[in-house]
Amino acid sequence: MKNLIVASTSTIFGGTYLSYLLDELSIHFKETNEIIFIPYARPGGISYDQYTSIAADAFSKIEKKIIGLHTFKNPEIALKNAKAVFVGGGNTFVLVKQLYTLKLMRTLKEEIIKGLPYLGTSAGSNICGLTMNTTNDMPIVYPPSFKTLGVLPFNINPHYLDPNPTSKHMGETRETRIKEFLTQQTVPVVGIREGSWLQVKNEKITLKGGLSARIFEPSKDPYEIVSEHIINL
Repeated sequence: MKNLIVASTSTIFGGTYLSYLLDELSIHFKETNEIIFIPYARPGGISYDQYTSIAADAFSKIEKKIIGLHTFKNPEIALKNAKAVFVGGGNTFVLVKQLYTLKLMRTLKEEIIKGLPYLGTSAGSNICGLTMNTTNDMPIVYPPSFKTLGVLPFNINPHYLDPNPTSKHMGETRETRIKEFLTQQTVPVVGIREGSWLQVKNEKITLKGGLSARIFEPSKDPYEIVSEHIINL
């Protein structure tokens, strides 16, 4: 039974790392006090150790121990023996390339399908979709494939932003970019705003948090779903 939290972000405005999710994570990870952290996305290019320390500090507030996957001699065996996993945000291209390089993409998917409790934020949420093609990140490295875990039947666009009518920015909006994607692909996209997340219990996918999400489907106008809505795409 799949058991995931797929969050737009790790940090909301005015909060600290994961602070808005800690109560939810206490429940989500209630069966274990030890969580393996996958730091490969490296936000801002920080080291794996630095990133792991940030995650460990946050989880210490709910008395959970974080262990970086990079510290294991055999990361594949570590994933197979894991009680829970957290994949942090950063650059999705960097994350996906490393998962393929270490031959961990398939293993991670298999363990999630078996019921491994999973938390993803930002890039860690992107990889839950069918592909990483709707990431907001720059392609600073070249992964061998854009295919990702596919534990959700659609793609994610985290940090979804609505157009600001007062902005002087003349570039494409997030909605425009996703519509461009749908001229080439038939994969639905869920745009998750900051402070919201998807709760996945087997095949039941529920929007959580205080904000609505924006849904993009081929040959349809984008539309909104509200919190507690069950997504069927």
